[in-house]
Amino acid sequence: MPPRPAKIPESVLVVIHCAGDVLLLERADHPGFWQSITGSRASMDEPLRVTCAREVAEETGHVAAPAAFDDWRLTHCYAIYPHWRPRYAPGVTHNTEHVFGLAVPTRFAPTLAPRAHTAFRWLPWRDAADCCFSWTNAQAIRRLCGPTQSEQRHG
Repeated sequence: MPPRPAKIPESVLVVIHCAGDVLLLERADHPGFWQSITGSRASMDEPLRVTCAREVAEETGHVAAPAAFDDWRLTHCYAIYPHWRPRYAPGVTHNTEHVFGLAVPTRFAPTLAPRAHTAFRWLPWRDAADCCFSWTNAQAIRRLCGPTQSEQRHG
């Protein structure tokens, strides 16, 4: 079997939300690690909204058009955990993550890819943010419904 191609160190984080509740998935490779939908671009020329639609379909079975994803214009660059670096080309240590939202009219039960995720739950946004292992994911969820830092200082 040929080796898997190296992952592109540019990804999307998609916060799926409904009326203040957020969908979280538990990682199969790290039980207890809860997160929103994430995934790397398939190629450098794949539009980010297409990446969002593909990853949401792969990880939840939910089909949404690329135009349905709201670009939050929030980008993070972070160090890739050492145990996940072998998925990338040699020497790649950082990933650039682009944050998107997907508002859905009703909660749904996702069809999970068992190799990727073992469980799901819908939580109120504060609880969802507290459950995320990733600081970028928690920050994105807080941005969804919580006051901005400026509002906190002046509110």
